[in-house]
Amino acid sequence: MLEAALQRLWYERSLPATLCAVILLPMSWIFVFISAARRGLFRVGVFNSERVSKPVIVVGNISVGGTGKTPLVIWLTQALRERGFVPGVITRGYGGSSKSWPCDVAPDSDAVIVGDEAVLLSERTGAIVVAGPNRVRAAQRAIERGATVIISDDGLQHYRLARDFEIVVVDAARRFGNGFRLPAGPLRESPRRLATVDAVVSNLRDEQSYAAGDFGHRLEIFMHTRLSDARALVSDEHRSLQAFASQRVHAIAGIGNPQAFFQALRAQGLQLDARALNDHASLSAADLSFQDDAPIVMTEKDAVKCHAFADARCWAVALEVELNDGAALLNAFCRKLDRAD
Repeated sequence: MLEAALQRLWYERSLPATLCAVILLPMSWIFVFISAARRGLFRVGVFNSERVSKPVIVVGNISVGGTGKTPLVIWLTQALRERGFVPGVITRGYGGSSKSWPCDVAPDSDAVIVGDEAVLLSERTGAIVVAGPNRVRAAQRAIERGATVIISDDGLQHYRLARDFEIVVVDAARRFGNGFRLPAGPLRESPRRLATVDAVVSNLRDEQSYAAGDFGHRLEIFMHTRLSDARALVSDEHRSLQAFASQRVHAIAGIGNPQAFFQALRAQGLQLDARALNDHASLSAADLSFQDDAPIVMTEKDAVKCHAFADARCWAVALEVELNDGAALLNAFCRKLDRAD
């Protein structure tokens, strides 16, 4: 599996991984040149960033893979709603097959059409959600539907959409891997980019202590992620993960960092037959075909693709987040809006 091989290349500290990364460095230099040239063209005005009529928050990352960005978007959507905003969430619709974008997304939308993350965001937030590769058009559509603030799930490098506030999520355990740019490493941009954003949210997995990173930015927030109770896809029954600890279960994860999900399940005492899939991998009934009746535990992002063929064995587990100072993050955004006015 190519994606798993790249994860090992980027994050393993071994001589073979280092040698393979060095071989790919010439391709990385090309990537660096193209990225820098593109951003420079936006900076000097050759390419224009478009501003929409409502404030825009971008939640992104500088590396490829699961840093915890989508759970933070869910938290931010709920927190802004509590402050009186009407959030509109936009997402690329990665993996969606729609012939016409942007697409309005509802909890019962087909993930094959609009993408798995789009359906997950709609299910978890109940907010206005619009999917589409053209972020400007998606944001405009969300505003037409009544959004008073736009939250872009990913899109840090989508400079065509002007933004008012940038948040970068960093996996505090894996950080920046081997430090190389794509494809030799996991980085889309240099870590120096973090000095230009409004806030960095460090995702502390397991029980890592709060330890500030050296990012050179103005605000760093710490986020802990934890697994929720399992939810049955067919009956909607909720059950604690400890209820599965006495038996072997099948675990499926088609996310950017599937091993993090498996490790979190094992920390709850589950004995796993783990199956890692590519991020955004499509699922079919065959993927749930095992030679026994053991429970099948999966991420929420995978669950939205299984509603049509799930059975009583299937359980979804969500990621919940806790920020050490969420108020500071919201206050920084509101202060920036006040200065803009």
